[in-house]
Amino acid sequence: MTTVLVVDDQPLQRYGFRMLLDSVPGTEVVGEAAHGTEAVRKAAELRPDVVLMDVRMPGVDGIEATRRIVATGGRSRVLVLTTFDLDEYVHAALRAGASGFLLKDARPEELLAGIRAVAAGDAVIAPALTRRLLHEFARLVPPGGDGSDGDPRLGALTDREREILVAIGQGWTNSEIAARFVLSESTVKTHVGRVLSKIGARDRIQAVIFAYDHGLARPQAG
Repeated sequence: MTTVLVVDDQPLQRYGFRMLLDSVPGTEVVGEAAHGTEAVRKAAELRPDVVLMDVRMPGVDGIEATRRIVATGGRSRVLVLTTFDLDEYVHAALRAGASGFLLKDARPEELLAGIRAVAAGDAVIAPALTRRLLHEFARLVPPGGDGSDGDPRLGALTDREREILVAIGQGWTNSEIAARFVLSESTVKTHVGRVLSKIGARDRIQAVIFAYDHGLARPQAG
């Protein structure tokens, strides 16, 4: 059973999400919150698998609430919902530790799949927007080094793991990485898991941030 805390300042939105999620076997809404402060409190009390987080709310917004929830080191992962594909807040939300974001106009099956993926420890970005988001992310991040800044986490990576990290930073999927390096997808998955562990990243999105911060990734042209 995947448990979900729904956070949105609009009662009708919360009702709609609850109706959808509670109608699906294996998913249960364990609580609702109308603002960030309430979200942080209920996440601590209810320990849901996933916090479905709105961004724009009065008082403590979704970004600060995400930061506080992630900072506790608890089990809950945050999936941010945003209205615009390159919302100015998305970059900050990912920095705060969100495990991904989807658009509010996502189809029900996309939302459900995203919740399951985040609950399983994966990162989720609206598929059509991944590389656009990475380009925007790179624009907002201060220029990094060449990947040789002495960070011991980089030194712990093998040459292959470093290549995998670069590929993750470019937004490649496991299947794309497998094709590029002539590996099986199961082998790629193993490599990705080791990379995340060695650099201390919760998920793939945090690995992307790490790659950009250390100058290992740049937006691709086009």
